[in-house]
Amino acid sequence: MAEHKLTLTLDNVSKSFARVDKNDITNALENIDLTMHDGEFISVVGTSGCGKSTMLRLIAGLITPTTGTLTVNGTEIDGPDPDRGMVFQQPTLFPWLTVEKNISFSFRMRHQLEGHEDEVRRILDVIGLTAFKDDYPAQLSGGMAQRVALARSLICQPEILLLDEPLGALDAFTRMNMQDEILDIWRRTRQLVVMVTHDVDEAIYMGTKVVVMEPHPGRIMGEIDIDLDYPRNRSSSQFVAYRNQILDMLHYGNKEE
Repeated sequence: MAEHKLTLTLDNVSKSFARVDKNDITNALENIDLTMHDGEFISVVGTSGCGKSTMLRLIAGLITPTTGTLTVNGTEIDGPDPDRGMVFQQPTLFPWLTVEKNISFSFRMRHQLEGHEDEVRRILDVIGLTAFKDDYPAQLSGGMAQRVALARSLICQPEILLLDEPLGALDAFTRMNMQDEILDIWRRTRQLVVMVTHDVDEAIYMGTKVVVMEPHPGRIMGEIDIDLDYPRNRSSSQFVAYRNQILDMLHYGNKEE
């Protein structure tokens, strides 16, 4: 068995939010136990309200658990860290920087841009925005801006990459291209990736494991190891079998009359 350099553990994690308008409590997550390692690509699927995004924000250190602990290599997460990069559903870019400078921001902050220019140019080409490299975020469409945000996080190569529906605003063909680009970077870096998605096919296509969640409160229904080689055939019988298994767990499978 391969030795892991990084272990992320969620131990009996629950998260509740106060609802001031209704004077009650919403239990977003309840009793989450999950262990993840470097080299894994974890896809998290479930219906709205199951706490998928809440779990990512807990891992990122943006919020704290109500009960339970989250640790990286035994050290408790107590706030954000550059080794845990996150891409949100909506793009978060610096409006005063061009596309190219947004993507290369971390290199420039560390005075490491020299020697990485080719990498910046390559990822600009991958996301199809080379012609827009000197434009500002306000000049971009929502999908284009999300591609820039995704590229900026990918190029930083954090130890843990958290993706919250990062491809939802993209057209189908760009989305598939970006799926392959994310997988290519992950297979080279072997970082831990945790991705929330509503797309079951995307979860199977990209993930080494799919975590299926149920809502009210958010709980883990099951963990499915995806035993398929990369690149994956979306129409293979094994792929379809995984799809049917997950849809059945989410109560969207074929129902007998």
